[in-house]
Amino acid sequence: MASPATAGVGKTPAAPRRRRSVTGTRRTVAALFLLPALVLLGALVVYPIGYSLIRSFYNANGDGFAGFDNYKAIFTDDGIRTALKNNIIWVVFAPTVSTALGLVFAVLTERVRWGTAFKLVVFMPMAISMLAAGIIFRLVYDQDPDKGVANAVWVGIHDTFAQSSAFPNAHPGRASPLKPDQGGFITGGTVRTGQTVLLPLVGVAPDQMPGGAKSAVAAKPEPGKITGTTWQDFTRGKGVGRLGVPDPSELGYDGMRIEAVKNGKVVASATAAADGTFSLPAAADGAQLRLPASNFKQPYNGVDWLGPTLVTPAIIGSYVWMWAGFAMVLIAAGLAGVPRELLEAARVDGATEWQVFRKVTVPLLAPVLAVVTVTLMINVLKVFDLVYIIAPGSSQDDANVLALELYRKGFSEGQPGIASAIAVFLLLLVIPVMWFNVRRLRREERR
Repeated sequence: MASPATAGVGKTPAAPRRRRSVTGTRRTVAALFLLPALVLLGALVVYPIGYSLIRSFYNANGDGFAGFDNYKAIFTDDGIRTALKNNIIWVVFAPTVSTALGLVFAVLTERVRWGTAFKLVVFMPMAISMLAAGIIFRLVYDQDPDKGVANAVWVGIHDTFAQSSAFPNAHPGRASPLKPDQGGFITGGTVRTGQTVLLPLVGVAPDQMPGGAKSAVAAKPEPGKITGTTWQDFTRGKGVGRLGVPDPSELGYDGMRIEAVKNGKVVASATAAADGTFSLPAAADGAQLRLPASNFKQPYNGVDWLGPTLVTPAIIGSYVWMWAGFAMVLIAAGLAGVPRELLEAARVDGATEWQVFRKVTVPLLAPVLAVVTVTLMINVLKVFDLVYIIAPGSSQDDANVLALELYRKGFSEGQPGIASAIAVFLLLLVIPVMWFNVRRLRREERR
């Protein structure tokens, strides 16, 4: 029979085996929990990336090896080069402007009582999908000022300082003494003092006449002056009214400018009254009367926001509208963690608010600003929805980006090889940005 000491010595090696058994069981359980995630990761991320990489080396039909031809097309195809150029513009300006606005909003709203409400309003566009935002801004940028908000505001500002003409479509009618001249109209003969001149026009709809226009009347002659009437020589109804003579139902061209011209120089001018009458001084004796082109200037129709020149900045503006709130919220969270003692110490030392902001607040927020900027850079490299929806067909080529070109090559033009090459190229562009972000996060953890 073994002694108690001998029995104890023989049982001690069994403990490590039990620990190994428990550790193996935990690893198995952990692997089983991770298995669904790994399967999804492989099916939705690893497999598509691998398939796109392989597919990028094949031709459009997929039955021939194309080598690096698809990658060469990225730098030689005009459409892809335009998309690449626009992507560079997006990466440089969209994250920068969004982050800058977010920083300004976060700093300013910290000092006002209604800051939370303002943040809610600015952040609200984040709740809208890219599709809905694209439809909204397609209407905002509409060329027609009656539909597009941007042009309605722009035309309103323009017309405040440079009023458009009320008679863009006016022109001489039958038996009119006027003839075309440099965009306006001029009388064929000269005029004399004491004479009354009739300058009839047609072509302006009654509802488009100036609001202050009154019934036209024939001007009375005045000694030493030249008088006249300019009016809408048209009365609705067949056989109604007299041609070349003001009728009670016809309106005067209120505000029409009349110039007296001698040898190509303007010697006198006048503006028609509400009833269309005008009067010129004796200096106009022997001159021709001209209705200058300024009377018939087409109304200002605003800016072609979605034209080839401005379409990319306009779409970037819509992106900033959506993502400035995202930047503001993250920066505001970082600002809440800034030590107030440092800000107060800078103010006590005599620093102005601008100096406190530039030399204290911004450096302390540098890690947060880096996170926001890098996140937005990754996001804009994949932008597709806004460009596809906002840019009209006539200028979509000018607004093209890599993600949109990928879609067009793969689904519209039947070139999946080039589309796969663009996808791989986009992945290569994103990897350095992601690597920078991961490296920065690791540095933050060590601190």
